[in-house]
Amino acid sequence: MVRTFHLFVCALALGGALAVSVGHPILTPALAHEGADDDDFAAGEPGDATKPFRVVEITMRESDGAMSYSPDSVDVKQGEQIKFIVKNTGVLKHEFFLDSAQHNARHKLEMQKNPEMEHDDPNAQSVEPGKQVDILWKFSKAGIYEFACLIPGHYEAGMHGTVVVK
Repeated sequence: MVRTFHLFVCALALGGALAVSVGHPILTPALAHEGADDDDFAAGEPGDATKPFRVVEITMRESDGAMSYSPDSVDVKQGEQIKFIVKNTGVLKHEFFLDSAQHNARHKLEMQKNPEMEHDDPNAQSVEPGKQVDILWKFSKAGIYEFACLIPGHYEAGMHGTVVVK
């Protein structure tokens, strides 16, 4: 009985090690954006450029020790597509990460461990100083969502805003 249990534990450990080495999604920690299911976003889904959309310009900046987005709140109708034109007028690199506040809080912890992480996803883009990016997004789900810069220290300096989808 003891030998059978010992063999079971060894097999379980070997199976876990093998699953980790081949990247089994249940047993390995999620690496940001690797193998992510692009069809499962809290705030909706990537937009369709062949369909109508409204343009919302968002400016990123720093001043007097604070960091901000302007505007820091956007109202949207459920089902509406928004093309965010995100301009970084500051001197530091920033990002625009659109998701639920809970997902952003978890990703913020990942960013603290990996501060050089770059974003180039349907709902998240890194933006160099003096540059701009476009994000086309369809808000298919009602709720309150957050856009944020999750580079360490930026969120705490005020760099976050809300999207209210009614």
